[in-house]
Amino acid sequence: MLKTLIASGLMVALVLTQAVSAQDLTIGSKAPKLEVKKFIKGDEVKSFEKGKIYVVELWATWCGPCRTTIPHLTELQKKHKDVTIIGVAIMEEDQSAIPDFVDEMGKKMDYRVAIDLVPDEGDPMDGAVVKNWMKPSEQEGIPAAFIINGEGKIAWIGHPGEMEEPLEQIVDGTWDLAAATEKMAVIKAAQKEARALQKKMAATFGKLQQLFKQFSEDGDAKELLTALDTATEEIPEKADVFQVVRFQVLSLAKDHTDDAVTLGNKIVDSEQGEDVQLLNNIAWFIVDPSRETKAEVQLLKFALKVALKADKLAEKEDPSIADTLAKAYFDNGELANAVKTQERVIELAAGTQMEADPGLKKRLKQYKKALDASQEKENGDTPSAKSKR
Repeated sequence: MLKTLIASGLMVALVLTQAVSAQDLTIGSKAPKLEVKKFIKGDEVKSFEKGKIYVVELWATWCGPCRTTIPHLTELQKKHKDVTIIGVAIMEEDQSAIPDFVDEMGKKMDYRVAIDLVPDEGDPMDGAVVKNWMKPSEQEGIPAAFIINGEGKIAWIGHPGEMEEPLEQIVDGTWDLAAATEKMAVIKAAQKEARALQKKMAATFGKLQQLFKQFSEDGDAKELLTALDTATEEIPEKADVFQVVRFQVLSLAKDHTDDAVTLGNKIVDSEQGEDVQLLNNIAWFIVDPSRETKAEVQLLKFALKVALKADKLAEKEDPSIADTLAKAYFDNGELANAVKTQERVIELAAGTQMEADPGLKKRLKQYKKALDASQEKENGDTPSAKSKR
């Protein structure tokens, strides 16, 4: 069951950003040297000439959003003929496929195209453009574009789909580089703070995972609960996350059912209780069919309350939430409601990815079988009663 806890959607997915080079690249910085393997379309650009404006856009053949922005870059190149736009293909496992892709794009990709300089047998992430442009500027994804002004400085960094207005202003000389630099500094500071928090959370959850393992082995939640208290004190801005994890632990721990329900109600009645997916995850955690042992009666009643609220907030249109509600009805012995709700799940799931889930119909069959058995029992229509007739 602890595996379910750790894998639960309620747990924070912690992905640390990659380390960047010591040389920070931001708006106002001198543009790095453009080191590429070769140009496969358009004239080669050996350096950024004074008085000329350039755009360096990072893309890849496997990147869907990159493909979407290619026609946009072509339109900008047509509009600003004196601007040199260079699309550099980076992070490609097979660079030999790039020329064919560019040829297929034809006039849709009507600007210079180059390939990143990757060491022989090297990792695509070790490409010169990745190392000198993408990582130092802390761009975590592509496409990403850089506008270099006539002074050879980075005047703008961002998604190429948002580049039209700043490029226009840089071309006509109305771009406020100082204001853009100041704005970027604020963004960088926020990003730095976010990364520091990510690292702190990663370290904290690393410790908690060890205690989860210990808890699963001996059933003693004391040390784990103490660690969650400490985490809440040390990282108060994530108190809501630790509170939800605490609820999960209490709901699994022996003799802590009352505490779990009390905390669960506190969460549901707070601002967090308006998050429909969080509510759904909390309820499903309690009624999950893969749970090793059925939850206590109090927790099952709580799960039904939460599932009903989630279904209401979703306006009874979400098959995943309705599926949780049906299981909550079933576990609480409300068999007719379980069947009725699961039938709604099947209807809502039609035409969606959920339709392929065999568990939906399997649960409906289970609920119907239990309902039929219950009704036969109420009517005295049991196998032994039938044999006497």
